Amino acid sequence: MNVVVFDLETTGLSPERDGIVEIGAVRIVDGQVDETQRYETLVRPTTADGHQMLIPWRAEKVHGISNDMVRASPTIHEVLPEFLEFVNGWPVVAHNIGFDAGFMRANATRAGLNWNPQAEYCTVQLSRRAFPRERAHNLTVLAERLGLNFAPGGRHRSFGDVQVTAQAYLRLMELLRKA
Repeated sequence: MNVVVFDLETTGLSPERDGIVEIGAVRIVDGQVDETQRYETLVRPTTADGHQMLIPWRAEKVHGISNDMVRASPTIHEVLPEFLEFVNGWPVVAHNIGFDAGFMRANATRAGLNWNPQAEYCTVQLSRRAFPRERAHNLTVLAERLGLNFAPGGRHRSFGDVQVTAQAYLRLMELLRKA
């Protein structure tokens, strides 16, 4: 079980109109989270045509990442080749993979690169299979259900969410294997 678990923080919900402000990732190698193999960076958001984009206050309220925090950060065009190299075609996992992979696909296309992981796995979908009678499957609820805790200040920050998502993925896979 070798996968890259990743998470993005963004300026909004649209891969076409919004920008990435943070990327976090960690590898699971042979079924174990290996935090020595991690990727983490703030990103200065830009529009599709490369102009600087401000982080709306609504988005900042969610993740706490401000315009001042990203002012000196690289843009997505600068970090994307490095992140794609980190992923290296491995299968990827995210909580609500459609959202995160949608942003990666759109940004890779704009940069003339390919987002082509071996497979994409979604912990929301795995949670729905493992807990079919439950209505809520957001990361906070899933973490509580599985007895997982976020690092202080880690919720809605890429690497904090990745740490919990990686543990959730391993536990969900075990639950589903037993079922």
